[in-house]
Amino acid sequence: MGEAWFLPGISLAYIEMNDTTDLLAALNHIPADIHCAQDYERLARKHIDPRALAYIDGGSGTESTLHANRAAFSACTILPRLLRDLSAGHTRLRLLGHTHPHPVMLAPVAFHKLAHPEGELASASGAAAMDTCMVCSTLSSVRLEDVAERAGAQKWFQLYFQPRREHTLDLVRRAERAGFTALVVTLDTSIQAPSIRARHTGFVMPPAIQPVNLAAYPAPAQVRLDRNQSIIFQGMMSEAPTWADLAWLLAHTTLPVVVKGVLHPADAVELRRKGVAALVVSNHGGRSLDGVPASLTALPEIRSAVGEDYPLLFDSGIRSGTDIFKALALGADAVMIGRLQLHALAVAGALGVAHLIRTLREELEVCMALAGCATLDDIGPDMIQEQKGAHHAC
Repeated sequence: MGEAWFLPGISLAYIEMNDTTDLLAALNHIPADIHCAQDYERLARKHIDPRALAYIDGGSGTESTLHANRAAFSACTILPRLLRDLSAGHTRLRLLGHTHPHPVMLAPVAFHKLAHPEGELASASGAAAMDTCMVCSTLSSVRLEDVAERAGAQKWFQLYFQPRREHTLDLVRRAERAGFTALVVTLDTSIQAPSIRARHTGFVMPPAIQPVNLAAYPAPAQVRLDRNQSIIFQGMMSEAPTWADLAWLLAHTTLPVVVKGVLHPADAVELRRKGVAALVVSNHGGRSLDGVPASLTALPEIRSAVGEDYPLLFDSGIRSGTDIFKALALGADAVMIGRLQLHALAVAGALGVAHLIRTLREELEVCMALAGCATLDDIGPDMIQEQKGAHHAC
C-alpha cells in the first residue's frame, strides 16, 4: 500500500509526528505485505511473545465457542442488489446521542502492554486519529486518566464491578472526571474460565504489567470455606454482581450504561426495561463460558426481542469489513474489534491501530458498494442468506 492510499483519512496530529523524518519512519512501520485487516493477525506472531500470544488469542475450555464465532461468519453469504444509486454513500451513524463517522469501535481488551510498550496510550492515539470510540478496560495496563487524555472525543470506560461498592463507585467517578462518555459493564465473566492454550505454554503475566487502575484498592479478604462449601459458588462467585448491583450503578451515574456480554433475549429485554442505554451482544470472544452460541448466531433473536430502535453493539470474531457488514445486517448498529486491535498494535503501534481501523472501514465500504448499500440503514437481514450445509449460523 502506498502512502497516498491511507494518509488522507488519518489525522496524523493525533499520532504525534514531529517532522517529515518522523512521519516517513512511522510509515515504514506498516509492513508492505499488509493487504487486508486480517493480515495483522498473521504478522502479530512475529511481534508478540508466543506465550503472550497464546493468552491473547486463546479461548476458554476447548475453544469450541472461539471457533464457532468464525464459523458463523463463514456460514453467512451476502445477497447483493443491483442498480442502486450510491452517489451519496457514507458510513455515519447516531449512537447514544452522538454522530460517529463509521461503526467500528475498539473493544475493551486488558493489558495492551503485552503487545506494545506504550500499551493503551498507543491504541488510544490510533483510535483518535480515526475518530474511533475506544473502550478502555478496567484491566488496562495504563491508568484510565492517561488513556482518556490520548483518546478522542468519544471514549467509553469498561467497568468490572469490584468486591466493595465504594471501589466500584471510585472507578466510576474517576471515569466521569476523566471525560469518558459512557460506561460499559461486562457481566459475562464473573469468574474467568482458564485458557487451556495459554496454560499449555506456561504463560504468566509479566510482573511489570499490572492492572494499574485497581492499585489503590486493597485485595478482598479471602473467603473461608468449610468442607461442604464450593470454591466456585461460595468462593469465587460470592462477590459476583446481581441485578441489585446493576440497579445501584444506574442510580449512581449520569453516564449512559451499556451492558456487555448479552446472549439471551430474555436478559436483553430485562436490561432494556431496567434502563440500560445499549447492549453488546458478545461471548467475550470465546473467553468466557465455552460452548455458548456464536455471538453472530445470537444477534438476530436479540434484535427481535429489543426492537428495531434500541442500540445494539456486537463483538466476537470480526476479521474483515465483510464480517462487519454481516453483523450490521443481522441487527448490530456498530461493532467492537478485540484481538485484531492488539495484533495491529504489536505490528505497528499507534499507526498500526489507525491503519487497521481505516482498512476495516474501507473494506466495509467496498462491501456496501458491491452489495448496493449507500448507507448503514440499507443493510438489512434480507441481504443475508445461510450457506447450504451450514448449521443455522445466520
